[in-house]
Amino acid sequence: MPSIETHPLPPFLPENARLLMLGSFPPPQARWKMNFYYPNFQNDMWRIFGWVFFGDKAHFIAANTAEKRFREPQIRDFLSKTGIAFSDAAYRVRRLQGNASDRFLEVVEPVDLAKLLSRLPACRNIATTGELATDTLLSLLPPATAKPAIGQPAETEFAGRTLKLHRLPSSSRAYPLALEKKAAAYAGFFREIGLLEDGIT
Repeated sequence: MPSIETHPLPPFLPENARLLMLGSFPPPQARWKMNFYYPNFQNDMWRIFGWVFFGDKAHFIAANTAEKRFREPQIRDFLSKTGIAFSDAAYRVRRLQGNASDRFLEVVEPVDLAKLLSRLPACRNIATTGELATDTLLSLLPPATAKPAIGQPAETEFAGRTLKLHRLPSSSRAYPLALEKKAAAYAGFFREIGLLEDGIT
């Protein structure tokens, strides 16, 4: 039986955040290129953010270095100013195949969602970026909560507030959708919740 791993990163919770984004769980640390969410250089989350908000998929990638890595301070600063929080839906997991594929992650303990939201007084939107994250989130919400689909948000009541739930395309390259189409979906979502005025179409 694989050992249980506890999430290695603290949640990133700017007090002004209007959006909480939830993935599933980080990859093994040997694949990290920074000490932050979506640290695997093969994951396209920060390319999507660069494309959507700056028109440049390399905006958050370090330049002039032989080591491929992300610009962590710039990512943190951007998220803080924009009001976007990050965490994962799982707090403790077993890796059944030694990787971060949703198919081979067993969620042992989900995140404490009420505790996260208590630190995000302005947050009314939660976006998940994969099937496992979505299902884990739903396990924490009232049983009647509808499951969101891409482009089809759902609403629920939790922790004394109305929350709008959104499902976004996975930023993993294993997800069969071109980067520009993923970026377009994210851009539409960010416009819908008021975090993007200009950007790609």
